[in-house]
Formats: sequence, C-alpha cells, structure tokens
Amino acid sequence: MPVQLSAFFARLGRTVGGFSVAQRTIAIIGIAALVLGGVALTSWLTKPTLTPLFSGLAAADANTIVDQLRTDGVPYELTNGGATIMVPQEKVYDERLKAAAAGLPANKTAGYSLLDNMGVTSSEFQQTVTYQRAMEGELASTISAMDGVKTASVKLAIPKDTVFASQKQDPTASVFIETAKGAALNSDQVQAIVHLTSASIDGLKPLNVAVIDSAGTVLSAVGTGAAGGAAKQGTDYEKRISAAVQTMLDRVAGPGNATVAVAADMSQQSGQKVQESFTQPQNAPALNESKATESSTGSGAGAAGVLGADSTAPASGNNGTFTSDKTTKNNAVNKTTETTTIPAGAVTRQTVSVAVNKATADGLDMSTLRDLVSSAAGINVARGDVVTVAALPFNTAGAADAKAALDAAKAEADAQRTAETWKTIIIVASILLLIALALLLYALKNRRQSRQPVDLGERLDPLGLLDPATTAMALTPAPVAPLPVAPLAVREIPRLPDAGPNDLDGKRARIDSLATHEPEKTAGYLRSMMDDRTPV
Repeated sequence: MPVQLSAFFARLGRTVGGFSVAQRTIAIIGIAALVLGGVALTSWLTKPTLTPLFSGLAAADANTIVDQLRTDGVPYELTNGGATIMVPQEKVYDERLKAAAAGLPANKTAGYSLLDNMGVTSSEFQQTVTYQRAMEGELASTISAMDGVKTASVKLAIPKDTVFASQKQDPTASVFIETAKGAALNSDQVQAIVHLTSASIDGLKPLNVAVIDSAGTVLSAVGTGAAGGAAKQGTDYEKRISAAVQTMLDRVAGPGNATVAVAADMSQQSGQKVQESFTQPQNAPALNESKATESSTGSGAGAAGVLGADSTAPASGNNGTFTSDKTTKNNAVNKTTETTTIPAGAVTRQTVSVAVNKATADGLDMSTLRDLVSSAAGINVARGDVVTVAALPFNTAGAADAKAALDAAKAEADAQRTAETWKTIIIVASILLLIALALLLYALKNRRQSRQPVDLGERLDPLGLLDPATTAMALTPAPVAPLPVAPLAVREIPRLPDAGPNDLDGKRARIDSLATHEPEKTAGYLRSMMDDRTPV
C-alpha cells in the first residue's frame, strides 16, 4: 500500500477515534444516508424505461405472454390489475412480433380476418354469419380505441332481405361498453358510438342503436336515440335553463337574493313528418304544348245549331262553315318534399318559478324581471308555458347556520395549515440545530487538537520559566526535590542553563522539572508531539 494512502488511513483512524459519542452517531447517520441515497440513485438510473406491451388483456392471454417473457429473460411489470404488461422500451417491438407469431393475444375480437379462413365449400348461411361476426369485431375494435373505453362488444340483428315492403324490418344493434377504472362516458361520446355504429351498417338508423355500460345503465335506448331517454333529457334541460336564469338573477338582484325552479315535460314519442309544397316558377317556358284546329264547310238545310225564337237564320238550306281551335300547355311546377324526423325528448310544456327576496325587491321592477326570465328560459306561451315571479321574505336562519359552518370549516382549515406550517418550521429548526451542534463539536475538537509545538533539542527553555540558580539541582543525578512554588501572580521556575543537542540527561532533567511545575502544559506538549499533523 502506498505511504500516502497508509498515512491517510492512519490519520482517518486517529480522527475517528477522537470523536465523541454524538459525533460518531452523526457520522454513522450521514454515512448511512449517503449509502442509501447512492443505492436509490443507482437503482433509479439503471432502471429501464418501461412501455406498455399489451393492454386490456384477458387473464389467459396475460399468463401466456408472461411465460413468453420469462422464457426470453425480459423484465416485465404488471399494471392495471394484470391487464397491462410493461416491458423495456427497446424490447417492445421484438416481443410484439413474437407474440403475434404465436397467435397472441388469442382472445382479441377478430374482425375481417375471419373471412380469410373461409373455403369455397362454405354455405350461404356460414358466409352470412361470418360476415356479420367480422363487422361486429371491427366495430368493437374501433369503439375500444376511444378514450375511457376498456372493452366493447357489438351485437347486430340484421333481418333477411325480402321483396315485400310490408314485411321489411329495420336492423338493430346493441353495444356493450366496459369503461376504464374511474372513467365515465359523457353524452357526446355516447352519441359518437351510436352514429359510428349506425353509419357502419346499411339501413341501420341511430334510433335503433342501444348502448349499455358495465353497470347496467342504459346510455341509449332503441326508439329514443338519446342517452338516458326522455327523463334524463328533461333533467338536463331543467339544469341548463335553471343555470341560465339563475345567472341572470344573480346579476340583477344580487347573489343569494333570488332562486329559480324549472319543471319541463318531455315527449317520449318519436315520428316522421312529410310535407309537400308546389310553386310555379316565373317566366319559365312550358314543358310541352299542343294545339288542335277543327273546321268544316258544306251545304245543308241550314247552319248548325238550334233555332231559337229570335233566330234570324234562314229556315232552308244555306251553306254552313264551322271552325274550332284548341291549345294545351303543360307548365313546369316546382315541388318541394320535406321529411322531418321528430325525436323523443321534445319539450311539450315548461314552468318557471322565481322567488325574489322581499328585502331587496323594492328597487326591482317585477314586470321587467318577469320579461327577462321569460326570455332567458325560452318561454312559449302557445304551448302552455307559465312563468311566475313573486317577492317573498327569505328565511335567513339556514343561511346564517351555513355561513357559521363555512366560517368554522375555514377556521379549522386555517388552523390546520398553521399547524402544518409550525410543524415544518420545527422540523427545519431541529435539523439546523443538529447541524449547528455537529459543527460546534467539530470546532471544539479542532481547538483541542491545536497545540503549541515544543522543541526540546534547539531550545532548552521554550517558555523561559527556569531559574539559573536552580539549574545545578536539576542536573544532579540525585532525585530532584520539589521546588517551592512561587505565588500565583509570579510562578517563577528556576532557569536551567542551555545544553548541547546530545545532552540527554539534561533534557530529561528539564522535562522532569517542567512536568513537576506545569503538569497540564507538559501533557499538552506531549499530545502535540504525538500528532503528526503539527510540526515538532
């Protein structure tokens, strides 16, 4: 081992040996924290970046894929209840190709790939069923790609084609949705699923698509085509109108000085309305025109016709002539046919009730306020809508109790935040105090180790305390008798004469004399001599 390294370890051992119990405890805690931090940092830096290999797997498929990963020695991690498998990013594509070669995941809904295995001997029934299964699988895969949808299943009911219009039936579809954990489908997503399904099947109307979630909630019913049916539509409509009217009232009467209630009746019937109208274009040529002319000339008894009492026609045969012109025109006519689909959930009647606090209603014009409410709620008097606006005294006891409860909750939250703040301050102060204590102990130890050097070879009297009159007594080999101690104010010590560098007996005598008169300083000199960091 190199001399420098040996000296370093020797100094380190002496330094550690001079630590107190508190210093050793702090040093051990610091070393443990550094080791744990290094291990955690190394583990975090060496941990590979994981990427989802497959998600939404069935238990059987997940087990097979995990066995494949174990065989290949690829680290993995299961999340989402075992339905998602995470692998290192650089292994994703290789493992996906291996899984696809092994036919995994096997429980995935097949789409048009079902048609690849059909032979030429398949019956018409098999072809029809396989094609329907393929469409169901493709729709399920597409719907499963939506946000919030974990799995989806589509079932189609497509009737047979018939040449009789009276016996023709419309196709229907049902969609089962299992949402992801903590997710919920909104009305826009439900409508997207309905229209996606209806547009994929020939002749399928949006009204004939049912959507049900895993909790058994009907999101879209056949015949209504609206998420939740007419009841939920009525609730949504009431909330929307109430919010609009309440916002207007808060700005007019002030927050808390008016309240509104809306009740709406929704129609649960749906149908279609066909209307035709005809108009004649201006300055348009006729589509076709025909003209017929008829004439006759000859002699006879008389002119054609019936003679009347005042007739002047001769009674006997005169020559007669007959001419007739007939014109027929077929003009162009504009024809407009309008087909209106009336969905379920139309508002048939609504009532709006507004109560204004009487204490603040003195400066309000009730007639104007009524008109504002009618406009904001979209009141239609023709269908029987009713608006009622009244000024009534409000019961403020509940509001006072609510305000007191809110104030108490706010005070409790403030007290909790203050306690958390003081807790943080105490923890930080404790840490700072421990650090200051460690620094203080370290400074005291360094101060104790700072000793004055003594040179016993070149300087025989480092402090000038020896008296020349008593030098002979110190040099005699006889036991040195203790010298009388001078008063504390003087403390004179006999001075010994200087000796050569090889006078060992003289050095020993001077050390004995110094140890006798100044034991504490002698101990300090000896400690400084043993410390190799202090020059001798």
